[in-house]
Amino acid sequence: MAGGFGELNYGEPVVEGFDIRQLLSIVRTYLVSIIAILAAALVIGVIMTMLQTPKYTASASVQIDNVAGNVLNTDQNLQSSSTDWDVDRFLNTQLDVLKSRVLARRVAERLKLHGSARFLRAMELPGTGGAVMDRKRTEEMTLALLRSNMAVNLPRQSRIANIAFVSADPQISAEVANAYAEEFIQANLLRKFESSAYAREFLSKQLAETKLKLEKSERDLNSYSRSTGIIRTRDTASAAKDTDQGTSVTTASLMQLNEAANAAKANRIAAEGRWRAVSQGLSLNSREVLSNSTVQNLLTKKAELETELREERVRHLRAHPSVLRLEAQIATVNQQLNSVVGSVRNSVQQDYQAALDAEQTLANQVSALKADTLNEQESGVQYTILAREADTNRALYDGLLQRYKEVTASAGVANSNIALIDKADVPLGPSSPNLFVNLAYALFAGTLLAGLLVFIRMQLDDAIRVPEDVETKLGLPILGIIPKAESEEIFALLEDPKSSISEAYNSLRGAIGFSSTEGAPRTLLVTSSAASEGKSTTAHALAIGFAKLGKRVLLVDVDLRRPSVHRQFGFDNELGLSTMLVGRAKSAAAVRPSGFENLSILPAGPIPPSPTELLASSQLLDLIAEFREDYDLVVLDSPPILGLADAPMLSSVVDGTLLVIESERNRRGVLKGTLRRMRLAKGRVIGAVLTKFDAARAANYTYYYGYGYDYYAYESRTEKKAGNGLLARGRKAMASRSDA
Repeated sequence: MAGGFGELNYGEPVVEGFDIRQLLSIVRTYLVSIIAILAAALVIGVIMTMLQTPKYTASASVQIDNVAGNVLNTDQNLQSSSTDWDVDRFLNTQLDVLKSRVLARRVAERLKLHGSARFLRAMELPGTGGAVMDRKRTEEMTLALLRSNMAVNLPRQSRIANIAFVSADPQISAEVANAYAEEFIQANLLRKFESSAYAREFLSKQLAETKLKLEKSERDLNSYSRSTGIIRTRDTASAAKDTDQGTSVTTASLMQLNEAANAAKANRIAAEGRWRAVSQGLSLNSREVLSNSTVQNLLTKKAELETELREERVRHLRAHPSVLRLEAQIATVNQQLNSVVGSVRNSVQQDYQAALDAEQTLANQVSALKADTLNEQESGVQYTILAREADTNRALYDGLLQRYKEVTASAGVANSNIALIDKADVPLGPSSPNLFVNLAYALFAGTLLAGLLVFIRMQLDDAIRVPEDVETKLGLPILGIIPKAESEEIFALLEDPKSSISEAYNSLRGAIGFSSTEGAPRTLLVTSSAASEGKSTTAHALAIGFAKLGKRVLLVDVDLRRPSVHRQFGFDNELGLSTMLVGRAKSAAAVRPSGFENLSILPAGPIPPSPTELLASSQLLDLIAEFREDYDLVVLDSPPILGLADAPMLSSVVDGTLLVIESERNRRGVLKGTLRRMRLAKGRVIGAVLTKFDAARAANYTYYYGYGYDYYAYESRTEKKAGNGLLARGRKAMASRSDA
């Protein structure tokens, strides 16, 4: 029976954004209460200002640097400032020192404030009345007063800290502020001096202990060297940096002999090569022979003689004396050449033999020294341990001695990283009470109190007064607003097309026409949460209004407990819906013409003993289906929802339900219970209409200016707003169903 209408999410309050006009309306509504609260707050502020004792604030400023000046070019006063976080931590630490009990005690002792009557009067404390307070209580009270009335301010982008003190005596304020600044500097210097004294005492003890350790380690090393016979060449000045702790005599000798043995081996290999070249093959082809100057001269001479011999043989016979002479000379040269070559070969052989003997001798010596060195290394492990311990103690002793000299030289030369910038002057005028500041605080507190009061009153007020309450408190679209009129004039006003009642119902009719993408629902149930809210009048007016548009309309009175439609049109109630449901009448006899074109009326008929069971029968569904075929619109005037089961059940079988709400009568809780019952019955509420609306009275609760006598302007806006809202909801529902 839904006929194409989508599900509407109703019953949830609508949360609207901030609206300045709504705020102004709220202020106007509760203007008297707000003005009274603000006036009372201002009066209280003035009274409190007059009752307060004048206070004087004196301020001194000091500069706090995280790095102090370095007088002696040492780094003992330097503090790390690598990151902003470290600097902030240092500055916050200094601020905590300023607020500490220790500094407060120094200030109290400097100014002799313990038990001072002048100081107690400045702190607005009553006298002791002659009673003697114990010293501990007096000191604690003085420290508490100093710390509670002293304030320190350090801007984030500055190193200048302001030290302020507040009291009723301007002289006391200035003295305490200056004492805080000066004692802060003195305490900082004292901490550095005490730290230096502690460092000197600590270094002195460490030096004595380290010296004893160094002497013992040196003696142990010498004793071990004598017992093992290890002799090492060590440079004590650089021994700490030498990883092998020097070189022993045996090791040095082994290294020298090893180098000599390697050189002898190379000489032997070279001599062996020369000997092999000379001893094998032709001697004259050896480089050693050819490089000999005598051989070279003999070869040159032989070549010259052989040349002359060839020339003589060309000119003379073999027996010629010149030829024989030359041959004899060549033979002599050959003999000389052979003798020289033999001498060279013998020399090369002797060199090879000498190199071989030298190599063997050095190899034997290296082997002997290797054994000695290995034996020495076994004993040198403990020597190395003792030597490194001695070197470590020597380095530690030298470092401590140097540091002790630096600390001793800088003792008493402390340079503070805190400097006094401005001394506190005696204030000329009180800093508090400040009338304008107190009035501002009072005004702020009054505004908060007024806002809280207005908020509580608005939360407790859950009446539905204006159309906006329907949307914000119930989450229902408002389809129309019907102005208040006398009950006996309502039907006469409906007949007047220019009356506000007629225009209001015309606007409602137009809004219902936008309730879905298919227009007005084919079957429309008009109901309310309670009786006498105007639902029957609304059903009557809507039926006539849609009939005037040319639609075939049937107005059905389904209120089988207190029927009223037959009286509105002057009919008897002998035949109607109840007689049709029990089968005792047909629609042709029960449905009657109304006297208006296109409008028919179906009265309720005789009141049955059990209306709920009769309306729950299947005959009602058949009748509604039959009416849908015969009429363009069926309007059902139902009984109220609360306390009865008729309306929720009927809402589940119609296309749409219109909820009628009487202005300033219904409460949000009651209406939400009504909507909850409709939701449980699967009813489809298309919107609400606000009836009996008094525009002049509602002007106190709303910011819309259209609620006055210019009602036509409001109706045009309301109809457009309601129509657009329902059209958007209808399109969304159609889109959701298409997606499904």
